[in-house]
Amino acid sequence: MSSIFATTLGADFNRLHPMLRKRFGVGVDSGYACVGRGTFTEVRRGAWWTVPFLRFGAFRNILFPDSGRDIPFTIENYPYVDGLGRETVTFVRTLQVSPRRSRRFDATMVYSPGQGKIIDYLGTHQHLATGLELKVRPDGSLHLRTGAQRFYEHALGFTIPAALTGTAELHETYDEDRNVFTISMQVHNPIFGFLFGYHGEFTCEFPEATPDSVPLHLKPVREEPRH
Repeated sequence: MSSIFATTLGADFNRLHPMLRKRFGVGVDSGYACVGRGTFTEVRRGAWWTVPFLRFGAFRNILFPDSGRDIPFTIENYPYVDGLGRETVTFVRTLQVSPRRSRRFDATMVYSPGQGKIIDYLGTHQHLATGLELKVRPDGSLHLRTGAQRFYEHALGFTIPAALTGTAELHETYDEDRNVFTISMQVHNPIFGFLFGYHGEFTCEFPEATPDSVPLHLKPVREEPRH
């Protein structure tokens, strides 16, 4: 079985740089996970009025209000089959924003056959879901853009108006001269502009992994069946 990224990109997956193919080749049949460690050169946020929004997101590991330079981080991608029978890959980023404080971005990704794309569930409880638009650039790098965001809680479910949310764009490359992955991400609101972003670099290890070996702290508290 192909990874969820290979399934989504189809033939374009082979246009990725070989190291990005390995990184995004993590899947239940791959036999390995991907654990990256590196430094965000800069983490920044928008104007002062974005702080309450970012602080609220910190409750469920979606966003946070901290900013700074040279922040160590890890990103952990483990494949498993969730309780709904879906192949899932964790995308959990942990930032050591100060000696006494860490912050997390929690995300789990599944492939939606009906939509033909990856669905990215954000936060500890999969309250937010967004479809991902993926493009392989001529240099073999990967560009990712989020679509409309949907909120789910028990029977409640609705699409969040664009004015109340943000669109994230992420770009990952591999620098062959220095043997590092590079990453940059920005979140923009159509009315208020820049909300949050970071850029940095990291190296990866690819430990052996099975669907049963995913660390429990990387899994969501609950699983949302709706895409």
